[in-house]
Amino acid sequence: MNPKQPTPRIRKSPEQVRAAVHQAVIDLLSDPEGEDLNIPAIAQRAGVNHTSVYRRWGSLDTLLADMVTTRLERDSPLNDTGTLRGDLLAWAEASVASIRTPEGRALVRAVILSMPNSAQTQDERAQHFRRRMHSIEQMRQRATARGENPPPLEQILDQLIAPFYLRAIFGIDPPATGYPELLVDRLLSSASPASTAD
Repeated sequence: MNPKQPTPRIRKSPEQVRAAVHQAVIDLLSDPEGEDLNIPAIAQRAGVNHTSVYRRWGSLDTLLADMVTTRLERDSPLNDTGTLRGDLLAWAEASVASIRTPEGRALVRAVILSMPNSAQTQDERAQHFRRRMHSIEQMRQRATARGENPPPLEQILDQLIAPFYLRAIFGIDPPATGYPELLVDRLLSSASPASTAD
């Protein structure tokens, strides 16, 4: 009988590597008894060579920012509901639902861990999160095209997005009901009177 041959390694495509590495980060952050988050541990969990991770992302900060932005874009699509209030409310409700999940909490941890510690990493991180801001800006552009008067992007960040993540950072769950509506209506009422309600 021939000795058992080793199982050949299956070569992953770049997107398969990216997906496996992103999932490894989520798994490690979601495990309360998991090991420290570092690139060798992530690579081992993902089943890829750690040199491939370093070559693609360069640093843990850049990897975390890429993973967070990718998951936010995948899990919280900014759908066109027909009104600005409807769009904002759909986003807010999806955000609350996400933050309540283990993966959502892991994403918040990843945001904190990816805080830049140099001007270079700050620029790299900003490039990743600029994609998410562009998606929100598209929501504003749709509202303008419908004849609505959306609040400035900075106001949406400060009054709608920031409260969710501030609560998540401090481990304070949003109220069980009505919180998305409260924030959206407060945002729109403090903006121009021409803003359109749902």
